[in-house]
Amino acid sequence: MVSAAQITVRVTAVHIVIRLVQINRALWGFLLWWSLVRVGLLSARTSPAAQRFAVTLEQLGTTFVKLGQGLSLHRELLPDDYVAALQKLHDNVAAFPFEQVAAEVEASFGRPLTELFLRIEPQPLAAGSIAQVHRATLTDGRVVIVKVRRPGIRRQVNEDIRILRWFLKSVLWLSPALRAVRPMEIVDGLAQNLHKELDFREEAHSIARFAEIFHESPTVYVPRVVGELYTEWVVVQDLSPGRRIDDAAFLHQGEQLAANLVEAYLRQFFVEGVFHGDPHPGNLFVLEDGRICFHDFGLVGFLDRRTRMALIAFMMAFVQQDGDWLVDAYLDLGMLGGKLDRDEFRAGMEEVVQDYGRKPLSDWSFGEAFLRIARMGHGRNVRLPQPLLVLLRAVFLMESTVRRLDPRFNLMEGLFAKAGAMLETAGGVGDPGARFKYEAFVSLHQLPSDLSRALHGIRSRGMEVSVAHRGLEPLQEEIGRSSRRVALALVTLGLYIAASLLMQHSLGPRWGEVPVLAGLGYALALWLSWRLVREFGERS
Repeated sequence: MVSAAQITVRVTAVHIVIRLVQINRALWGFLLWWSLVRVGLLSARTSPAAQRFAVTLEQLGTTFVKLGQGLSLHRELLPDDYVAALQKLHDNVAAFPFEQVAAEVEASFGRPLTELFLRIEPQPLAAGSIAQVHRATLTDGRVVIVKVRRPGIRRQVNEDIRILRWFLKSVLWLSPALRAVRPMEIVDGLAQNLHKELDFREEAHSIARFAEIFHESPTVYVPRVVGELYTEWVVVQDLSPGRRIDDAAFLHQGEQLAANLVEAYLRQFFVEGVFHGDPHPGNLFVLEDGRICFHDFGLVGFLDRRTRMALIAFMMAFVQQDGDWLVDAYLDLGMLGGKLDRDEFRAGMEEVVQDYGRKPLSDWSFGEAFLRIARMGHGRNVRLPQPLLVLLRAVFLMESTVRRLDPRFNLMEGLFAKAGAMLETAGGVGDPGARFKYEAFVSLHQLPSDLSRALHGIRSRGMEVSVAHRGLEPLQEEIGRSSRRVALALVTLGLYIAASLLMQHSLGPRWGEVPVLAGLGYALALWLSWRLVREFGERS
């Protein structure tokens, strides 16, 4: 008799096979269509390739929609039309039944709904591919939202990513040239970030961190997670009433809202080292008191202090139009993924800054300039680390939202002023001493840390002295040759002594009156002596 477990395994295997066929048919179908368009056998006028690719991912469901949205971060690899199409991806999914919501919540907190809430609305406020949100009222009267993960979504994501890796391996086998862009690494990174997004504990910790950062801010509000009401599957958060930041009702506040949003992000980038990575208008609300409310912390970026300082250097070098400084800042940001032709990159960077030099400062875009420089590697030499990918997305979205709120807002002036204020060194645009001030400031502030590490090394490993020299290679070679001659002379002398002892004591077999071993020793010693005399003659 077949057990229930065996039936489950068989059903799962059948499901995986069906899904494998579905994914391969869709992706190979797109690649075949794209190949025919490339060779001119088909036209893409009615269905642009970027749009068709996005539709293909959308039809494959949640996993591929989320992976496509993550892939849109890789602006250094993808053309603008693909980035735009992937950013618009959305999954058309129906809400799942309230009975499943109740079961997930009760299983997560180990308590019945009636002990957790006075009331929870059966009709969701929103339903997405990963979760849906319900309005509820706590037993103390507070109004909250309950975000519940879609049942079975983690298993589905794991299966889809496994199948996608199989697909990529087959593509790389057919076209090894694609290994240059390291697609498996990209998919692994996207999968890792997607798994984080599926764990609501990660989001709850991010919400708590941002709520603490802005808890006394007069311009920014972050609704808090309610106590310990969060698990991997469910998170309960304060409800924040308000309207989208791009609502027409806020047009008269556009200038002030733009300034507040930029100030909030400058603090996140340069002071806190953690930032909301998805500031599109749907995630930014305005409360009745004028504060900007941040929603959806599924995408959060982190910048360590070294990266923040390198980012400041990049911005200052960009404003000062210093190509050499830009190259150094680019390397400090960890964006190099291959061999660097410094002259080629410096020329490219100088071309970028000269293009911007002909524009008024209010038209400058840090995100656009950063992207142009990243694309100079054509996907070979440049590798944007994950924090910089999220940063680039955040900057583009922030700039877009700011210009929508106030088209005249001078974004670069605000960014540069904040960076300079942090360093307490910035001069105006064109200040010839800007880089010296920056390097001196950074060196001074790093000195205590560098000395501390050096002292720790001495304490743990003892004093180590390393001496390096240049220009002494000929002397080093001569010392090596002399050492070899001395060693050879010592061996020759040893042979003479050994042969003499053998001769004196008549040890070993004899040939006539001469001991054989002694004769061989003298012969070898004479040959080595001849070599030494010849080598000295050649050197003289």
